Amino acid sequence: MNARTDETRFLEADLEHLRVPPHSIEAESSVLGGLLLDNSAFDRVADLVTEDDFYRAEHRLIFATACSMINACKPADVITVFERLDAQGKATDIGGLAYLHALATYTPSTGNLRRYAEIVRERSILRKLISAADEISTTAFNTRGKGVDAVLDEAMQKVLAIDPEAAGDEWESMEQMVVQELDLINDRAEGRSSERAADFIPTGLKDLDAMLDGGTRPGQLIVIGARPGMGKSALADTIGLHAAKLRYPVGKFSMEMQNHEGGQRAISATARIPLHALRRPERMSDEHWASLTRGIEDLRGLPFYSNDRGGLNINQVRSKARALRRKFGLKLLIVDYLQLMSGTDARAPRTYQLEEASRGLKSLAKELGVPVIALAQVNRGVEKEQDPMPRMSDLKDCGAIEQDADVILFIDRPIQRTPDLDAEWKYYAKGRLAKQRGGRTGNLDFTYVGENTRFMDWPRDMPVPTNPVRVTRNNQPRGGDL
Repeated sequence: MNARTDETRFLEADLEHLRVPPHSIEAESSVLGGLLLDNSAFDRVADLVTEDDFYRAEHRLIFATACSMINACKPADVITVFERLDAQGKATDIGGLAYLHALATYTPSTGNLRRYAEIVRERSILRKLISAADEISTTAFNTRGKGVDAVLDEAMQKVLAIDPEAAGDEWESMEQMVVQELDLINDRAEGRSSERAADFIPTGLKDLDAMLDGGTRPGQLIVIGARPGMGKSALADTIGLHAAKLRYPVGKFSMEMQNHEGGQRAISATARIPLHALRRPERMSDEHWASLTRGIEDLRGLPFYSNDRGGLNINQVRSKARALRRKFGLKLLIVDYLQLMSGTDARAPRTYQLEEASRGLKSLAKELGVPVIALAQVNRGVEKEQDPMPRMSDLKDCGAIEQDADVILFIDRPIQRTPDLDAEWKYYAKGRLAKQRGGRTGNLDFTYVGENTRFMDWPRDMPVPTNPVRVTRNNQPRGGDL
């Protein structure tokens, strides 16, 4: 009887052990201790672990606090982290100063920090897999009228959501984008569903390059600001494609548009085919098809890479940019656009999240030694001003952008705001270089071809529109303010 009781007790103990979710307290402690000892090690683990990957609640709190301080360029050691937690009334939740001191004291080595982070990440994935398996099993036992295909699709989504990186490489080359777009265009037409070193990189716009003393420079954060529809993305793409044609590897975080849309716009700009024609290829002319072939050939070998994952925070942007540089090289980075980025702490005020993103992008530009072009929205109020060209104070939601940027360029297209302006305004876009560290500022004149989403220099022999005349419905001009 006693033997059976002992056997049952041991069996129950084994089962209880099996029910404990996978985790490694030692690895978690080593990651935290390493960060407290060496803040520069954060870059080695930021792409691997997040707050939610830690098993113990106190470890999640310590990691989140340290990350917040490091991202704000503040030292995060045993004392400063304790003071921050104590000010928030959370110091006792993590075991006080003694526990933080123990983490830093008993860390084996900061040199192996990335491996410790990998262990934490692996255990986190296993816990999420267990949770997903429980949910899948529950659904399979009780489908609630769902078909097998729907249940299977739901199960696959749960598994893939555990680790988005496992779903595949998120970077697509320009060749992949334009070739896929060509297949889509053919399908639609037929009715089927379907490392160079340099002091600067020219933008391809002569007047802008002249004012920038050659072009964009490594380490610069360049902000292009405008109201929606003024051509921010088109201007960034114009600069990016020009750099890629000069064989500079370009990366673009396209948080607003999908990669196939970016490929479509690149084809339109390069092949000089109206964007609306690419979207309705059954209406394309023979000349358009010939231009399409030439455009694809011009684009397919360009070192231009796009990532359309939305809502990235600065840690994810930093990690993916580094990965791109290791794999393909990187000389110019575009972020479209700043206000679509998330904060590392979703609970923080939005202004703080954008400050974190802005300062992080400036830090990233310096770290990678590349120009970073970040697009930004401006406040709606500029449309009511007598001079609707935005000012630096109009940058939306975040005053830190104005401080962090090395170059700020604003764009305004009068005809976008006032569609009934005379025809001379159709292709005119005005730029204002509002800030340039150590350089000139002033106004610029551009040509914007909307049907090709392409910026060009304003022709030297063509006068700049100056007469703010609107055209009435009966085509009779009348005076008016822009």
